[in-house]
Amino acid sequence: MYETLLYKNCRFLLVTIFAFLFQVTFAQENKNYPPSKFPDRIIMGLKGDPATSRAVNWRTDETVNNAIAEFQEADPSPDFEKNTKLVTAKSQSVILDNKEVRYHEVNFTDLKPATQYMYRVGGGKRWSEWFHFTTASDKPAPLSFLYFGDAQADVRSLWSRAIRGAYSKFPKADFIIHAGDLINRANEDYQWGEWFEAGGWLNGMVPAMSTPGNHEYFRGENKKAQLSRHWRPQFALPENGPEGLSETAYYFDYQGTRFIAMDSEAAFSDSLLMQDQTDWFEKTVKNHSMRWTVVIHHHPIYSTKLSRDNQLWREKMEPLYKKYKVDVVLQGHDHSYARGVNMPLGENRKKPDGPVYVVSVSGPKMYDIGLQSWMDRAASNTQLYQIVDITDSTLAFKAYTVNGDLYDSFELQKDEKGQNTLVEQSNILQIQERLELPERLQKRFNKKEMKEYNQRFLDYKARKNNQ
Repeated sequence: MYETLLYKNCRFLLVTIFAFLFQVTFAQENKNYPPSKFPDRIIMGLKGDPATSRAVNWRTDETVNNAIAEFQEADPSPDFEKNTKLVTAKSQSVILDNKEVRYHEVNFTDLKPATQYMYRVGGGKRWSEWFHFTTASDKPAPLSFLYFGDAQADVRSLWSRAIRGAYSKFPKADFIIHAGDLINRANEDYQWGEWFEAGGWLNGMVPAMSTPGNHEYFRGENKKAQLSRHWRPQFALPENGPEGLSETAYYFDYQGTRFIAMDSEAAFSDSLLMQDQTDWFEKTVKNHSMRWTVVIHHHPIYSTKLSRDNQLWREKMEPLYKKYKVDVVLQGHDHSYARGVNMPLGENRKKPDGPVYVVSVSGPKMYDIGLQSWMDRAASNTQLYQIVDITDSTLAFKAYTVNGDLYDSFELQKDEKGQNTLVEQSNILQIQERLELPERLQKRFNKKEMKEYNQRFLDYKARKNNQ
């Protein structure tokens, strides 16, 4: 008996040790994105006029002090390097996880509009591959962009299929919008490493226009919300926002459309920053000459989850959205999908008096959905990506599941006076609304909660049938 007990204890001890070693090894492998002398995490953005400039960021280890980029108009011949121009990067050291890394940024300027260029970054014998990009037109012209809600969790494993599937389906997109919560913990380097690995080389070719969510913020020593230490070093974004919110609140104009990104998390954490953003937004939106206006922020004006309600943000921003005829507001945060307009039930939604609101999620983290009255199309437990095409007279919005199935579709048709007509197209889609609760939530809900959800589901379906 003594030998049997000893054997069991030894076996238990060995199993425990192996499990611990496995966890440590897995964690080390999971966090293994060290910088080197070679450039990595290469990402393109917009800092100036998209018709005449492009900006690029990348990372190396702390030994690289003289980083440069080469660029020129794209050439189909491999014998082009004698014509390249050199740009010296602005470099900065950042301490992350108690280790120094170097981030580098270049801004290609004086480019020709609507022209294809090529570039690489590095220096000496250590260079990236060559990337191609095309500048915007300097006149109003059709454009398209991809839009993603929260990636946040299991980014390398599961969000990768969203961004790769979207680009595979729409490789001509002019840029990508990320509406916050790109990762889960603001300063975890391995999570940023997963995010960059998921996007891969397309980050270096298609400008990534990101706005932070609550998970890009952390509580500092003073207990105040602080932006991720990674954010500004690794992204190339416009610096035309309100003071203190450089590269988190900004705007850019692209071929006849004004895009305005708001930092809703900063607004929530500081009432002065909320007011500063409100004032800045009104100045930015009121007198521009663009045909369309698209707004991006993380926290929804109208939430999709019943336990959430961003009332103060809504009271500040929605009157301005209506006053200045914002067309579409793209959001994240609530880990489900919904699209609709804020109009009383029974009114004709074909002539909205405000923007179309969209909440979406591209990663695998999912919440239950409230099925509120503002929604015209909804989805539960579904990873999606969106493509938006804009011409002078039409904004066409399409949402796809990560399987590549068209899930939602509508158009805004703008007349000569700037009035929009909403053309609903989801009623002709082949795919039914995915509204069933995930199994894990069904197990978590008690009988009362399930009864309430089922009643909301029935009410939602009845309202849809009566429209």
